[in-house]
Amino acid sequence: MDLTADWGYLASLVLALLASGAIAGFLAGVFGIGGGAVLVPILYQFLSLLGVDPSVCMHVSVATSLGIVVPTSIRSFLAHKSRGAVDLKFLKDWLIPVPIGAIVATFVAAYVSGAELKGIFAVIAVIIGLRMLFNRDSWRFGNDIPGNPARAVFGFVIGFFSTLMGVGGGVMNNTFMTLFGRPIHQAVATSSGVGILISIPAVIGLVWAGWGEPNLPPFSLGYINLLGVILVIPVTIFCAPFGVRVAHALSKRAMEISFGIFLLIVAARFAWSLWG
Repeated sequence: MDLTADWGYLASLVLALLASGAIAGFLAGVFGIGGGAVLVPILYQFLSLLGVDPSVCMHVSVATSLGIVVPTSIRSFLAHKSRGAVDLKFLKDWLIPVPIGAIVATFVAAYVSGAELKGIFAVIAVIIGLRMLFNRDSWRFGNDIPGNPARAVFGFVIGFFSTLMGVGGGVMNNTFMTLFGRPIHQAVATSSGVGILISIPAVIGLVWAGWGEPNLPPFSLGYINLLGVILVIPVTIFCAPFGVRVAHALSKRAMEISFGIFLLIVAARFAWSLWG
């Protein structure tokens, strides 16, 4: 772990991380969705402006986002579990396939370039963004979630792509469960447990994947920037309620459309940087 940095650069890094946390917390509050899908592109923009090497900037953004997901998912899961809202049987079925998907994704992350990781994020963001824009409550693939082996395959896929995107799986799992007839409140509660299954093995794997990388910013353990984890969590918690106030002035549909547009803009910016 590199702890060396001149004071000017360190101060700039701290300010960039605080700004990322503030904006991500506010937008997460507005959209009512876990901050990973919001935090990763914002972290990337600020770290890029700070001059973090392009070859690792996206890796650090994804990994640091997942580092933040660990404590927030645990806290959220315990709160939802105490209310009896979590489908524990469903979660037990994913105890193996979701972490395996996350671990496989960290091996992929160790070998793909920053540009390829941006491309993966952009593609997934487009899919989720379009789903948000054209979502209908009446859409159903079935009346209940399929059993194994299909359930295990879905778990693996969600663990894999959530890790590469730097999110706790909330958006993907919510979509999956509601498309199979589960109530949105149960889907949100169960997704907090999915976040734990994804983030813990993903963080361990991304520490390994980035170990010894020479171009990382200070206070990085592998691809995880510990300074980012420490600073961003309290700032996002502080700023999220301000976004919630804005959210209460909007309808659910307006928030879905806003989040969908946000993701499409992020995807367009990433695509422009890759092919522009």
